[in-house]
Amino acid sequence: MRPVLLERAARAALDTVIDPELDEPITDLGFVRSLQVTADGVVTAHLRLPTSFCAPNFAYLMASDAKDVLRALPGVTDVVVVLDEHHDSELINRGLAADAGYRGTFPLEAEDDLEQLRLTFRRKAHAAAMERSLGLLLKVNPELTEEDLHDVTIADLLPDAPTTRSLLQRREALGLSIAASAPVLVNDHGHPCSREEVPLRLRFARAIRISIEGNAHFCRGLLRTRYPESAADQPKENAS
Repeated sequence: MRPVLLERAARAALDTVIDPELDEPITDLGFVRSLQVTADGVVTAHLRLPTSFCAPNFAYLMASDAKDVLRALPGVTDVVVVLDEHHDSELINRGLAADAGYRGTFPLEAEDDLEQLRLTFRRKAHAAAMERSLGLLLKVNPELTEEDLHDVTIADLLPDAPTTRSLLQRREALGLSIAASAPVLVNDHGHPCSREEVPLRLRFARAIRISIEGNAHFCRGLLRTRYPESAADQPKENAS
């Protein structure tokens, strides 16, 4: 594959890497500092974060996921992912180069792998996506009440809305049903709540969504302060 085509594919692959805490692609957040592709298929990606003291477990997850999606591309012969200017950059970059995993990279700090942490944030992302979809449904159908959301299924959502696509992706990541007849308002395990519990479940999901969006907005601002050129990589935020 020609380098220009491979670079295009590599950028598209990085679009699929989601920051676990902020629930947005690392490309949209501005966390991809540079991407280079050589004629013989070596891909080098430099990543950056809003501060030098961002949590190392999140930093490692992001960098490891980036390496995985790049390595899976046809035509790639080697992948180098470098985390720049983080207080644990040396450790993380050494662990990435050796494919040591999180426990191998931080043997003294990591009591377990990161899968439980990843699951926790996938559940939060699902709750936020669920609230966005149901909030949009209430907006376009003012006759609906919150209690009516108990009966809403995936088939009732707006099929072409970004909120619907996002929700389906989050459900698939958790192994939840995406069948048209599946109820939308469910807990982390896909079980619906009672009609009486709907307002409380919705408020809980709304609080999660606001927290995620607030953190993402804050991190974007910190990144622009630290790296002013990153503003060009951050699309305009929206309220969807």
